[in-house]
Amino acid sequence: MALAIVAVLVSIAAPSLGGLVSRNRLQSMQMDYIAGLQHAREAAITHGVPVVFCPSSDGVACQATSVWDQGWLIAEDRDADNQPDHQALYTGTASETQLHVRSSTGRYRVRFHPDGSAAGSNLTFTVCLAGRPGQALNVVVSNAGRVRGDTASAAQSAACAVDG
Repeated sequence: MALAIVAVLVSIAAPSLGGLVSRNRLQSMQMDYIAGLQHAREAAITHGVPVVFCPSSDGVACQATSVWDQGWLIAEDRDADNQPDHQALYTGTASETQLHVRSSTGRYRVRFHPDGSAAGSNLTFTVCLAGRPGQALNVVVSNAGRVRGDTASAAQSAACAVDG
């Protein structure tokens, strides 16, 4: 009898627990990107040189893609070629295959200037679970260099959740 009661309780709680775990994974990835971007901005201000935050699969070179699933790097970029001048200051790796990270169309990197600003248009990263368009979070970088988290729109969530 006790096992039957436990089984019923577990079957009721399991779907709720799955949703909680999914939201936690998304929030964790969102916070990783917010922390990485803030670190890049702080490095630009502290070192007094332009710093690039870009997608990278090897932690050595920047890639020209809006798909950030393989990881990213932070590096000084004094010559403005959107590639690291030297070894990366910091790298972030892909945490799991089910999470997707996409940046705004046409924005493949963030370049922070020594004053902390990020030239160009505002940039939005959308973090989502593959095949689950109902859940997604954003990381937004303004031209002034401000980094903040936000909830993704339905269109952003749907575009991010598509494989590939």
